[in-house]
Amino acid sequence: MSPRAGLDTQTLVLAAAELADEHGMEGVTLALLAAKLGVRSPSLYNHVNGLKELRTLLAVYGLKQLYTEMSASLEGVSGGEAIHSMSRAYVAFAERRPGLYETTIQAPEAGNTALEEAGDEVLRLIIEVLSGYELGTSGELHAVRGLRSILHGFSSLKNKGGFGIPLDLNESLTRLIESYLAGIGCMRTGD
Repeated sequence: MSPRAGLDTQTLVLAAAELADEHGMEGVTLALLAAKLGVRSPSLYNHVNGLKELRTLLAVYGLKQLYTEMSASLEGVSGGEAIHSMSRAYVAFAERRPGLYETTIQAPEAGNTALEEAGDEVLRLIIEVLSGYELGTSGELHAVRGLRSILHGFSSLKNKGGFGIPLDLNESLTRLIESYLAGIGCMRTGD
């Protein structure tokens, strides 16, 4: 059986990303994807080896999209301004693409080089932004974990409607990042 004309892996990933944004990552099924694309579920196996592979492809795509948006936010800025800009881009991506964002927060399985490389690209970008703070190798990694925790927590609460008090969320994020920057020196290590 030959693959349907016009249907390829990229088309599947883009359609699955839309489904993830509409229904959450757990709502993405091969049956729902096939219905969205107007094909029978077995046709999808010409392009992916099941739901697990589709979710991995989604995670790689999501990380690449997140990287692109975070990277674009850094043009012409550095230091604290860059961290603020990158943080706003991260939160905006998580809000605009909630299901796709959800795919980016998992740790890759050992040996999944495509997912590891996409995650490493995001990691290197954040480390590059933090390099001016001279935190040392492990200090940078601690700082990345801290920033990622702040941004994921803020994004998750925002996306789930957890900020019910009528207070400017952009100001809250700005103050949160300022607090992070005020304490970033404690991440410094001697390596």
